[in-house]
Amino acid sequence: MVMKMPVDRLSDGEVRKILTKYRRIALVGASPKPERDANQVMRYLLEKGYEVYPVNPRYSEVLGKKCYPSVLDIPDNVEIVDLFVRPEFTMDYVEQAIKKGAKVVWFQFGTYDREAFRKAKEAGLMAVAHRCIKQEHERLME
Repeated sequence: MVMKMPVDRLSDGEVRKILTKYRRIALVGASPKPERDANQVMRYLLEKGYEVYPVNPRYSEVLGKKCYPSVLDIPDNVEIVDLFVRPEFTMDYVEQAIKKGAKVVWFQFGTYDREAFRKAKEAGLMAVAHRCIKQEHERLME
């Protein structure tokens, strides 16, 4: 029997709208290591013209951008909080996204937590799960 993963139920049009409308992204779990997915996604988003704010308390800089210890430390407004952290850490970042006034929380593959997802939705944020922002951009925008 195949376990069906919960889906975010967003249409391609809704995801395309998110990727078109929102340009400021807090990338949580950013890494300076080129082999890491977070690094490759951040590089791609920067190449596509997005303003990306790396978030990781372990680093001061990622890909030439100042790295912040938390979403709340970013001095500018952010619209998307893109999560590259283990599921047990997502709730804290969802709470930060809510306090920061973000519009979208994006749960990359392997980051989904049902309670964090529900909290984002209940707070009025759009929540995207089980999708890669880079793959969706390539699929829908190019």
